[in-house]
Amino acid sequence: MTHDSIHDDVRAYYRAAVQVRGGCTNDDDDDRWGANRYDADSLAAGTRAAADLSMGCGNPYAVADLEPGETVLDLGSGGGLDVILSAKRVGPTGQAYGVDFLPEMLDRARINAADAGVTNVEFLKGMIEDLPLPDASVDVVISNCVINLAPDKTPVFAEIARVLRPRGRVAVSDVVADNGLAPTDDGTTWAECGAGALRYDEYLALLARSGLADATIEYTHDTGPGLHGAIIRANRANRWQQGATGSVDRVSAAPVSPQSGDVPLGPAGFVEHEHLGRLEHAVRRVDNGVPHHDVADLGELIDRMKFVRLMT
Repeated sequence: MTHDSIHDDVRAYYRAAVQVRGGCTNDDDDDRWGANRYDADSLAAGTRAAADLSMGCGNPYAVADLEPGETVLDLGSGGGLDVILSAKRVGPTGQAYGVDFLPEMLDRARINAADAGVTNVEFLKGMIEDLPLPDASVDVVISNCVINLAPDKTPVFAEIARVLRPRGRVAVSDVVADNGLAPTDDGTTWAECGAGALRYDEYLALLARSGLADATIEYTHDTGPGLHGAIIRANRANRWQQGATGSVDRVSAAPVSPQSGDVPLGPAGFVEHEHLGRLEHAVRRVDNGVPHHDVADLGELIDRMKFVRLMT
């Protein structure tokens, strides 16, 4: 299937869920299977309607360690439960954004947020592959079982790195596949039960290549044969943080070569490859009519790549 057809199938699946609560069936046949990942206090802080539309595989809010005054972004915010909970945690000096590509979900989320009495929220229409927020604008990115729905995860992680402030962090729940699990091309299954999940090593490699450091994946439960609900954490290191020898001290997963897909690069090779990827992503956004919000950043990328070549 093409990327567009997968997006269309995912839209159709979640559009139907707005009208009739649906999703994968768990062992208990619980029609609130997403909400059962939250404790009673968290659900009480949200709204029943938001919980009813919770279709995730975990509780990213519980592991994000949000602080008052922070700005948090939820990718694929659905009915708004995680945005509502985050808004209450960061308080009136903070801000919680939700991005979703379905107008029906956005309308429902805004109603749910108003019913919950939170005002420091904003729900934005957009794709997680092309976020409608400026560079370095959020402290924390959360998401609940949405990244696996993207047909191409590379721009998703590039966008996460772009909108995070230096030292910002990622705390997402997602479906992760065992290494070696064969991918599927079935768009309906992709939308329903995590068939588009990245394999474990692929997930770590993409995080590293996008400039997201100290990445960890913690399995929490099985969601199907070879598939697991997981908590993924990572940090956005201080911009292009380097040691005295030009090596990068923020890589926790070995990056891969774009030519072979599995050959680790040395420190300088990683830096150059990462910068090239970010530069390519920024240029693609400009080509698509999306203004790049930090032109100086492009100059820094080019200068850093020249520096790395001098070090090799």
